[in-house]
Amino acid sequence: MSLHRITAADALARLAGFDTVIDARSEGEFALDRLPGAVNWPSLHDAERVTVGTLYKQTSPFEARKLGAALVARNIAAHIEREVMDKPKGWRPLVYCWRGGQRSGALSLVLGQIGFQVHIIEGGYKAFRAEMLADLPRLLAPLRFQVICGPTGSGKTRLLQALAGVGAQVLDLEALASHRASVLGLIPGQPQPTQKRFDTLVWQALQALDPARPVFVEAESKKVGNVTLPESLIAAMRASPCLRIDLPFDERVALLLEDYPFFVQDPAFFCQRLDTLAELRGRAVVNGWKEQVQAGQTEAVVRDLLERHYDPGYERSTRRNFQQFDDARTVSLPERGAKAMAQAAARIHAQFT
Repeated sequence: MSLHRITAADALARLAGFDTVIDARSEGEFALDRLPGAVNWPSLHDAERVTVGTLYKQTSPFEARKLGAALVARNIAAHIEREVMDKPKGWRPLVYCWRGGQRSGALSLVLGQIGFQVHIIEGGYKAFRAEMLADLPRLLAPLRFQVICGPTGSGKTRLLQALAGVGAQVLDLEALASHRASVLGLIPGQPQPTQKRFDTLVWQALQALDPARPVFVEAESKKVGNVTLPESLIAAMRASPCLRIDLPFDERVALLLEDYPFFVQDPAFFCQRLDTLAELRGRAVVNGWKEQVQAGQTEAVVRDLLERHYDPGYERSTRRNFQQFDDARTVSLPERGAKAMAQAAARIHAQFT
């Protein structure tokens, strides 16, 4: 039998060296988070886990183990028939479950008996996640961030995307979080990842960065919607040099109307999101905004939101949180269009290469 147990630290370091990373947990557990590049071969499916767990608690552990064994054996057979028949003898899978116990052990045992070089993570996903979180400061230490600052609607995300388009190295945290990072930043139809999934996506993105090149990142608060940035990443960003975008006010309003078309197209949704500001701005103000939205005056509401909600505290909070903000280079943009963003990105990229 070719079965090798490795530590989570070893798995972290050698992850790219395995042909397939197999998650033996259920579909629901896999959806919450998984190792980078993992595929899901459940030893027990979601409904089966519930059935076995109920039997364990209400009848007896022995009866539950018998049923569980039958289900696991059937599922492993299906995985082998579906996924393994075309694999060469030299195929090297890495297998894990929640804690590296029975579910990954059963699958690994069968694969090892076939003759494959199977590796299983001691402590499973739980141990790997702990190791991954502990690895973040090591990944961050050599990186050189350039933080793109600017008030709401100034085009930070557009510039970041334009920088990527000219070959610069970027870390797009809002894309990883599926959220635009403001109170109104929820994107319809795009659920945010779980906190665990977001952490893994951040680690994966950091691992891919080249320390020899600058990394452009948008200034963010500690939370992007419902997910929280790792403390070590926040600290690294806040200590880094800044670039400040300057875009005319009217262009900012137009940019927001373009980037948040669902607020224009769905007044009811916009009003629902405005309700989240009632505690900060008062119910009377929010109700006034909602009346304007319902009357088709969305642009006027966006202007008022910038003037009364977003802009007043921007300078103060950014200066408080980003140590080098006062020394930021200013990037003046005449307008919000793709051409202006691309030209600015090319100039910035040239300055750092």
